[in-house]
Amino acid sequence: MRYSSLSERENFYKHEFNLTKVGDWLHKRGHLDFLVFAVVIGRHTKIFPPRYIKDASTTIIIDDYEKLEDVKNTILGFIPESVYYDRNIYNKENEILGQELAFDLDPENIECPIHGTLENKMKNRQGLSFCELELKMVKKETIKLYEELKSSFSKLEIIYSGRGFHIHVLDEDSFCWSYSRRKEFANQIRNRGFLIDKWVTSGSMRLIRLPFSLHGMVSRVVTPLTFSELESFDPIEDERSIPKFL
Repeated sequence: MRYSSLSERENFYKHEFNLTKVGDWLHKRGHLDFLVFAVVIGRHTKIFPPRYIKDASTTIIIDDYEKLEDVKNTILGFIPESVYYDRNIYNKENEILGQELAFDLDPENIECPIHGTLENKMKNRQGLSFCELELKMVKKETIKLYEELKSSFSKLEIIYSGRGFHIHVLDEDSFCWSYSRRKEFANQIRNRGFLIDKWVTSGSMRLIRLPFSLHGMVSRVVTPLTFSELESFDPIEDERSIPKFL
């Protein structure tokens, strides 16, 4: 896996970014009245249009649009490395009414038998890189976590994020959880041995990758999966997650 070039990003959002699939997924989630999107142009890859050199690492909010086509056009204006949506639920006064509950499992949270912990990788200047073994390990963690969560929730969605996996909780009552309740639940899940990113589940990190967008750090499409598909899913080979420029 590798970084996507600017021309590859642009080509993806012009020709492959499927707004129908994006819309279908978001309608499944609900709470669309005041949905906010965001992009990061080149914070991690350092690849960005020269005109955005001052804003390359900034999180740019997209909240002034009428339809998804407008969002797509804005994305094409920035040609970003990453596209997100805001899990917060807002009213027309921009007040926060709740938040979508989600769980993030990434390879850097796994201690690899070969490459060690994230701290080991940083010392060896490997950064956020990961190997196939780590990807398989985080997939097993996702399967175990899904099995754990389904006893508490009835509407769970799995997303391959490009690096690891997200589990979205779409049960309506979970959108009303307070920050303290989400934080407590995140701690409970961690204490059960699941290596989730607590900042995501608690809601401190409210942005999450938009399904069917491009993860520009690894050149993979953010791909929804069913639970039955997860065990055999291989993002190195699965054509759903591989952009056409590869």
